[in-house]
Amino acid sequence: MNHAVPPLIVAERPDPAVLLLQLNRPKQRNALSAALLGQLADALRAARSDEAVRCVVLTGDEGGFSAGADIKEMQQHGFEALSDPARQHAWDSIAAFPKPLIAAVRGVCLGGGLELAMLADILLVAEGSVLAQPEITIGIMPGDGATQRLTRSIGKSLAMQMVLTGEPISAERAVAAGLASEVLPASELVERALAIARVISKRAPIAAQLAKESIQAAYETPLSAGLAIERRAIRYAFTTDDQKEGMAAFVEKRQPIFSGR
Repeated sequence: MNHAVPPLIVAERPDPAVLLLQLNRPKQRNALSAALLGQLADALRAARSDEAVRCVVLTGDEGGFSAGADIKEMQQHGFEALSDPARQHAWDSIAAFPKPLIAAVRGVCLGGGLELAMLADILLVAEGSVLAQPEITIGIMPGDGATQRLTRSIGKSLAMQMVLTGEPISAERAVAAGLASEVLPASELVERALAIARVISKRAPIAAQLAKESIQAAYETPLSAGLAIERRAIRYAFTTDDQKEGMAAFVEKRQPIFSGR
């Protein structure tokens, strides 16, 4: 009899340059245990080192993206469940992933699940999805970034409403508020995310990473500092082989072949 424990993160390569990661705790509605976050961080660290990987798609299953943090762990260990150094290191590694990351959200996306989805650079949602920060309903508040990232994405009023009431918003409201970029039928969601990933994977990878870094700076710095980061990034982009290839291909009216150099 095979008693092997299934992985908490299932990895696939639907395309040589695209990595698909799926949260795999279906019985727990993909609750974010410390072990799951650790495996996700490990998968992204491996993807970071793999030059062939140019874009990553993160998703849950048909039942949902994630119901949030593991409440049983929090009930058992209290605040230490969130402040555990290994868990924090995993969360920081996910947040620091430098390559383009797309989240494809179906079903429930609650609490820590939404905080995880907000670490993605592009967020797609399926029709009928439910997005919420319901921590206040169990006597706490978001602790993995929602008070900051959600507010920066959708503004003070709606962020306050979501966090203070714990009530959900729909996929359509998430797109209208700027939290997500597209709403799609659930049956089309992952394939659409992979299609976007394939487009990104054909772009110059260094330029993509520099662009991601520069856009993220808009959330973390004053305008003047963000513009300085952008200028440094574009200056560096002009030193790459991909810049020479991209402009040569444009002049020669052909498709560029980017090497990531």
